[in-house]
Amino acid sequence: METPYIIDDRDGGRFKVARETFTSQEVFEKERDLIFQNCWLYLGHESELKEASAFVARTVADQNILFVRGRDNVIRALFNVCPHRGSTVCREKRGKAKTFQCMYHGWVFKNTGELAHLSGENAYSKDFKEGDESNLRPVPRLEQYAGFYFICFNKDVEPLEDYLAGSKEYLDVVSAQSAQGMEIIGGTQEYSIQANWKLLVENSVDGYHAESTHATYLDYLMNTNGGLTATRLAGKGYDLGNGHAVIEYSAPWGRPVAQWIPMWGEDGKKEINQVYDELVGRVGAETAEKIATKNRNMIIFPNLVVNDIMAITVRTFYPTSPNSMMVNGFAMGVVGESDWRREYRLSNFLEFIGPGGFATPDDVEALEQCQNGFKSAANAPWNDISKGMKAAVPSFDDELQMRAFWREWNRRVSEFEEK
Repeated sequence: METPYIIDDRDGGRFKVARETFTSQEVFEKERDLIFQNCWLYLGHESELKEASAFVARTVADQNILFVRGRDNVIRALFNVCPHRGSTVCREKRGKAKTFQCMYHGWVFKNTGELAHLSGENAYSKDFKEGDESNLRPVPRLEQYAGFYFICFNKDVEPLEDYLAGSKEYLDVVSAQSAQGMEIIGGTQEYSIQANWKLLVENSVDGYHAESTHATYLDYLMNTNGGLTATRLAGKGYDLGNGHAVIEYSAPWGRPVAQWIPMWGEDGKKEINQVYDELVGRVGAETAEKIATKNRNMIIFPNLVVNDIMAITVRTFYPTSPNSMMVNGFAMGVVGESDWRREYRLSNFLEFIGPGGFATPDDVEALEQCQNGFKSAANAPWNDISKGMKAAVPSFDDELQMRAFWREWNRRVSEFEEK
């Protein structure tokens, strides 16, 4: 690109992003090499591997990965690629297996990665199975924080805890919602969006669009007897460092972790109060109030979103071209919670965040309309992300959180120094 990717005029209170960053093949290739090969990327949650020999097969940044708890009870991330001819080894999405067999030539691997058997073994050298080159290759780096497992393809990357910076506090808030722990519920929502992946980053921490884009959902809650409290939408945006950001805010909808709404009835109120009292006793009144009554939308750079709102959503997305992405969404809940709370949690998740819910179709349409508009980038070249740039305390519906992402993105990708 001949122009800078961003214009960051802090004195003038103007922040602009070149629309070509959403359409350029050159930029897409730089992102693939400079961001997705060098940043920590979310792989999965410890709850998905509760028992020895449990596995999940995932695609992370176009790489096929086996997330597996071996027979030795150690959690690993292995490239799901046969060292023989490169075929995908495990073709099931999840399950339990002590071994994995490649369908092409029948090589068999232990769930710890070592080659266990190969047909025609006598035709190979005696020490063929002893070298690492014949095993499933481990991903260079695998680390976890608060049960969230991340991988990086660059072995020299900084430690995960350093990389996460201020986002650790908000992962702690999610994990502290239950003494029994948190778990991924059910399977995966998978869908595509015909838009650049960075649009979903922006959208995920954008408090500005809620009342216009999601008016139908808010109307639905208002017209549902007891679906809302009198709490108004209000909060702040925070730059968490390293490109991570969050908006934290109060909202009128119910939260199973413990914000009651009238439609849940007196029995629901009793249970929610018990949950809240347990939180106070375990983490203290201040943290309990934060956990129970505050909503959070967080982006962990580059592409992990944790929405702790009327339900908890863990979402990742990867670009497949400058104009398209694949999205994976997971519901998270409290281990051992009552059937009543689990039902409302999943109902809230599907109603708002699910691909057929109130929010996601609206957001998908908005992002695809933006991508369509970028066809005019040569004549209308800039997006504006200046809202709240001069504010002493940015509101949740300002755009500080997007600027935090873009500054880190620009640092990693741009040939131009920030101005």
